[in-house]
Amino acid sequence: MKVVKFGGSSLADAKHFKQVASIIKADPERAYVIPSAPGKRFSADTKVTDMLYRCYELIRAKEDIEECFSEICERYLSIIEELGIDFDISGELEYVKNSMLHNSGRDYAASRGEYLNGLILAKYLGFDFIDAENVIFFNENGTFNEEKTNEVLSNELKQHANAVIPGFYGIMPNGTIKTFSRGGSDITGSIVSRAAGASLYENWTDVSGFMMADPRIVSDPCAIDTITYHELRELSYMGATVLHEDAIFPVRRARIPINIRNTNDPAAPGTMIVASAEDDVSASDSIITGIAGKKGFSVITIEKDMMNSEIGFGRKVLEILEDNDISFEHLPSGIDTMSVVVSTTSIENKLEKIMASLEKTTKADHISLENELALVAVVGRKMVKAKGTAARVFNAVSNAGINIRMIDQGSSEISIILGVEEHDFENAMNAIYREFVK
Repeated sequence: MKVVKFGGSSLADAKHFKQVASIIKADPERAYVIPSAPGKRFSADTKVTDMLYRCYELIRAKEDIEECFSEICERYLSIIEELGIDFDISGELEYVKNSMLHNSGRDYAASRGEYLNGLILAKYLGFDFIDAENVIFFNENGTFNEEKTNEVLSNELKQHANAVIPGFYGIMPNGTIKTFSRGGSDITGSIVSRAAGASLYENWTDVSGFMMADPRIVSDPCAIDTITYHELRELSYMGATVLHEDAIFPVRRARIPINIRNTNDPAAPGTMIVASAEDDVSASDSIITGIAGKKGFSVITIEKDMMNSEIGFGRKVLEILEDNDISFEHLPSGIDTMSVVVSTTSIENKLEKIMASLEKTTKADHISLENELALVAVVGRKMVKAKGTAARVFNAVSNAGINIRMIDQGSSEISIILGVEEHDFENAMNAIYREFVK
């Protein structure tokens, strides 16, 4: 049994609804469907979720929403008409509008895109409809209540051979709607997969899986056949954005593989995301799995003689960051140096306070700050068994005339992270890709 999630681009209009229906009905194992809200139909179009946010802001500004909400209604009514189904959704639309006008909240407004799309898709497929607010639960502090959700949702799914469950939202203990972060339908799909005990979670979008590098930086990169959850986490953290990174946790525990597929090219196998290398069915002989990176980092470097023998030195540094609500990205260090890599935006308006606290607390010989750093992550489960991989990475960057400002490699040896100046970022990505992918 499979759980299938379709993104907003896959459900943007009636034409895409028909594609989705043919995909679902081509495999009887596709039992539970998680839809997103309608996305863009063309480049200048507006996503329904953004239209709902706009209505919410107009209400807060005490302005009229008639024109804005009419556009939302038109999107859904045109889908129903073009699908040729007998389904009157006018009552639901009116209820949503009135609820928004009576201060139902921002999350409620945002969630209605998935809710309304779910109703239409369930009617078109002939599937049951399960409202996510009845089976997806959050705690008082807004965190996801995993165990209660899994218990209630598992019992509910047993009552339905086929069902549509809208993504992106659930319910708070006080009865108000709560959404996941943007892209949260990926998370709902993962949650449903775990509760259903699915054999596979298919995530359908508008790309044929993961690419080995960002196609906006590296021209025509190869697709990734198989990637582990661990590798995905590393690449997602460094900016790879095909799947919401939090979506892997529910299925990872249950060792349920994820298949990223393309709605517009259903014959393409896409990318398989598996629990471990032992589950790898890929024939790829590439040493690296992928390359990702992003700009916008700063490095605070602290130098002090005999630092390594001073008990609690690292704790003092990290406590200063914690006191300023700053998380660190990496901690490359030497015997008498400790560097802390942080997001540049996170230290804006706090820099003077942080530097003063570090000088006072650590009594360092020297503290320096370097901005405009970019990080590049080379990720691959096969690197641990391949001799000379790090040397190939460094040589590729060096031969491109790029100075490496930082090197960080974890003990798992699944990734090597380089720090380069921002103006060298794109060249570094291309140099490494060319070294490993002929």
